[in-house]
Amino acid sequence: MASVRGQLFTVSAPSGAGKTSLVDALLVADQRLKVSVSHTTRPMRPGEEDGINYHFVDASTFAQMVNDGRFLEHATVFGNAYGTSKDWVDRQLSLGTDVILEIDWQGAQQTHQWLATELGESGVGIFILPPSMAALQARLTGRGQDDEAVIAGRMAVAVDEMRHYHQADYIIINDDFDTALSDLQAVIQAQRLSRSQQQRQYKDLLAALIEDSDQ
Repeated sequence: MASVRGQLFTVSAPSGAGKTSLVDALLVADQRLKVSVSHTTRPMRPGEEDGINYHFVDASTFAQMVNDGRFLEHATVFGNAYGTSKDWVDRQLSLGTDVILEIDWQGAQQTHQWLATELGESGVGIFILPPSMAALQARLTGRGQDDEAVIAGRMAVAVDEMRHYHQADYIIINDDFDTALSDLQAVIQAQRLSRSQQQRQYKDLLAALIEDSDQ
């Protein structure tokens, strides 16, 4: 079986849509996937670990990494900077590992542009949406971490983010968690079984099968 590069998946969603919970469950169920751990200037929250949830860095360090071209995408969200390591992603893909990125629509756009222009490859964009605005607000309120003004701000940003759903290849509505997880797994598996991917992975086998049938 031929060695092929891994595939890159981006998962975007408005805050409160359940993106992180779905990706965490996906990673437990699928050992062939790795998630990129982003760098961020956001303060560490209770229960988080450096290098596990994020690579926590100060603003000056982040700015230097941007200047050095070490991010394949970076963006500022709610006043905090986030970035994805270019070297780490490229290394994982070259090893044949499928990589999933949890990023906003801007980061996803930058990532797919980087893939196309620098590597000549295409990624897969997935957008997760809530079943309603009421459900989204209930989820944000249920966290108990933010006051009403912050939640109102997040809701406004969510509306703007959801306007970009059309940039993704797949849309998943997270109404029932298990169903949404199953849908997410189906997208990953479908991409692995695509003709282009199978042709790369089973190039020798396909050639041999055709050769045998012609004899």
